[in-house]
Amino acid sequence: MNSARPFATTGQTIGLLGGSFDPAHAGHVHITREALKRFDLDAVWWLVSPGNPLKAKGPAPLDKRMAQAQHLMQHPRVTVTDIEDALGTRYTAQTLKALQARYRGVRFVWLMGADNLAQLHLWQDWRWIVANVPIGVVARPGDTISARMSPAARLFAPYRIAGRHSHQLGHADAPAWCFVNVPMVAQSSSAIRAAGGWSAA
Repeated sequence: MNSARPFATTGQTIGLLGGSFDPAHAGHVHITREALKRFDLDAVWWLVSPGNPLKAKGPAPLDKRMAQAQHLMQHPRVTVTDIEDALGTRYTAQTLKALQARYRGVRFVWLMGADNLAQLHLWQDWRWIVANVPIGVVARPGDTISARMSPAARLFAPYRIAGRHSHQLGHADAPAWCFVNVPMVAQSSSAIRAAGGWSAA
């Protein structure tokens, strides 16, 4: 399951859920399962990053986070991968460009929680991301209003696919994005770390 080069065939639509997964938790699993159904994806890859450029403190060791994520995410159409480490990329735009070059003929959809949409305008080359890869946004507790009013949501409002047509996202040409509301799991990696349920050791 751990692969520096996960498998995909021409014509497939792959959802990408990136993050430090420090640690992975039920919320990540929930978003993944909902994305598979709502966005008509063939598979989802969890991109366990070497480190998050927006966070000052480094995460737990990559091998520890990979092992925990693989143990938690058990689904035949989900692959947990450290391909970003193999590619040497640290920013989402870099990773997407590298994956598009490696996997010709494969369609990628970037997946995120609503909390990430709210801060997408802080990401490096965020306009390129939205312009080149469809984005599936899954609502999470407490972030819905800020996400809908974010700079990225306002700028790319004309390209939004209504939630009731979410199955079209995986086949849409970028720019395209869709915001879906789903039964929410109120769990976060930061809360787990704060409660002492996970350490960087």
